[in-house]
Amino acid sequence: MSHARGASPARRAALAALALGAAAGPLAPRADEAVPAGPRAEAGEEIVVTATRSPRPLRDVPSAVTVLPRAEIERSPSKTTDELLRIVPSFGLFRRTSSVVSDPTAQGVNLRGIGPSGVSRSLVLVDGMSANDPFGGWVYWRALPRLGIERIEVVPGGGSALYGNYAMGGVVQVLSRPITPRSLEATAQLGTADTGQAGVRVADVWGPVGAVIEGEAFRSSGYPVVASSLRGPVDTAAASEHAAVNARLEARASPDLSFTLRGGWFYEDQNGGTRYTTAEVRRLDYAASARWEPGAAGTFDLTLSGHRNGFEQDRARILASRTIEERASTQRIPTHDAGGELLWTSLPLPLAGTHTLNAGADARRITATVAEDRFPPATTVRLDVDGEQRLYGAFVQDLYDVTDRVALSLALRWDGWDTRASRAERAVDGTTTAASFPRRGDDVPSPKVALRVRAHELLVLRASAYGAFRAPTLNELYRPFQVGPVITDPNPSLGPERLRGAEAGFEIPAPFGLVARLTGFWNELDGAITNVTLEPNRRRRENLGSARIRGIEAEVGWRLAGRWFATAAYTLADSEVTSAPGQPQLVGKDLLQDPRHRASASLAFQDPRLLSAAVQLRYVGRQYEDDVNALPMKAVALVDVSASRRIGRSLALVLAVENLLDEEYLVGRAGGVDTIGQPRFVHAGLHLRFGG
Repeated sequence: MSHARGASPARRAALAALALGAAAGPLAPRADEAVPAGPRAEAGEEIVVTATRSPRPLRDVPSAVTVLPRAEIERSPSKTTDELLRIVPSFGLFRRTSSVVSDPTAQGVNLRGIGPSGVSRSLVLVDGMSANDPFGGWVYWRALPRLGIERIEVVPGGGSALYGNYAMGGVVQVLSRPITPRSLEATAQLGTADTGQAGVRVADVWGPVGAVIEGEAFRSSGYPVVASSLRGPVDTAAASEHAAVNARLEARASPDLSFTLRGGWFYEDQNGGTRYTTAEVRRLDYAASARWEPGAAGTFDLTLSGHRNGFEQDRARILASRTIEERASTQRIPTHDAGGELLWTSLPLPLAGTHTLNAGADARRITATVAEDRFPPATTVRLDVDGEQRLYGAFVQDLYDVTDRVALSLALRWDGWDTRASRAERAVDGTTTAASFPRRGDDVPSPKVALRVRAHELLVLRASAYGAFRAPTLNELYRPFQVGPVITDPNPSLGPERLRGAEAGFEIPAPFGLVARLTGFWNELDGAITNVTLEPNRRRRENLGSARIRGIEAEVGWRLAGRWFATAAYTLADSEVTSAPGQPQLVGKDLLQDPRHRASASLAFQDPRLLSAAVQLRYVGRQYEDDVNALPMKAVALVDVSASRRIGRSLALVLAVENLLDEEYLVGRAGGVDTIGQPRFVHAGLHLRFGG
């Protein structure tokens, strides 16, 4: 991970080294990409866009930003994008397992421990467009081929003031590689558990037009996910497969007008370890955007986008002895969403310093149907829910560079959401009942103020305070779900979650390639939507009351002799339920699936003429499966290694080992069924590259 860069060569080298497996310096924007925000970047200096919604030198961003550059992505031993991001201690998924075996509905993102659940409390963007599932809020990580990623920016802390819904706990943005002339890149790997993975990326430029197409395919027999002591005849390996194809066309119609067209298709099939524990995803993405730069009027960006999803899930009823399995239910959830966004960025405006203004508005409409068939002995054999959700908002931001050393950011956003749905149920005797749910909606303001002070060439101070929110999804309001024998009911009366928080910290780029950063944070989460235990194997989604999440993030990196990189990072997220009306037993408990301690360390070596190698250590502390903290899961430390060796100019041999020490660790304990994480996994193959 990289952080802000300063003016001097020594400082730039030091800050470039602060990476978990740090890589060569990150890339500047494309030559045709304007940088309208405040101070200009110096030669070789990193530009980020996520923290302020406009390109800006990282040293002048008033928020803590972590960047995973392309070289680190290539060196990582991970197979998928979510596995790659686990090296960032502030990043977490609902369960501590990867998308290779995790059900898609359990892949919600949280940053700094803010409300872990299958639904994301953080927004995931791909080039500015939401990657969160419109129905459930989770993320299809396997739909993001790693060959197409230029860098990933992670911005923890309330982000609703700029991005609205889903950005309550922060933003993760995946930024695509630029289109380059006549470039071809391909990978092919084989691994344990009959695993095969292949990817390809082809790009070219014809005058003012550029195009790229990238794809990835993956298949694995998987591993048994139920702990060996509990396994029975119904348990098998959790096999899975996926394929993704994305295409992008960019065209410049004139010096001040450009267009981009995008399209993507993704499918994912998973077996959760038994015959009737399966999930299937089919997803189509499409988008069109235009950028107009009419000189003194600034820059205007218009984006229209949408998704069409098909999701299907089987759930099982299994005897405690795990000797007999029956199908319990089948769900089919077709979803469609469409929306648009208009963003304006001004040129720098002189007034007692320099002001750069951003303003924008967006709207999104989501429609979905939940069709569930239930099998005997269920008394309700069919459930149909038709739902619609509308999200809309507008924001304004002033990036105020008071002086070269002091920058202030002021942002305010207003959001509205509106949800309506109807339900029909058919009983086993054929009787049908129908009802409409009460209409749900709210208006929510989200403010944020942030300050950055370069007190000295070797000291940068940052602080911010914010309010943020997240509206309940159609999934939380209307869809029941099952994990093992535990059934969780929806709640059509849910209200929005609200967050109030603040953070402050400093960054010290020291001589000799050493840099350190420390940030403290405090968040108060009101109305957190969580799964409350009503009785054994029965839960219900409820607005919890309130919870406090406080802690620190610490990172240190050291570049040695230009080719060695050593780093360490630690996140403490101390969560506690502070009020729970109607559930007093929850007060004082930790939030479920929220480890207090996360840490990582790495040592990497890179010599393009010889070898690229890295060893990574990840530590995840003790956490609880349930809201009453009765089902603990012990801490675990995992070691991953990777290496690549060039063979000629265009070919490289790659090797990676995940969980090198073959640690067995818990990832879930639902309904008395302990599930485990990935055992030692070895994969190796070839990486081919021409041009680019």
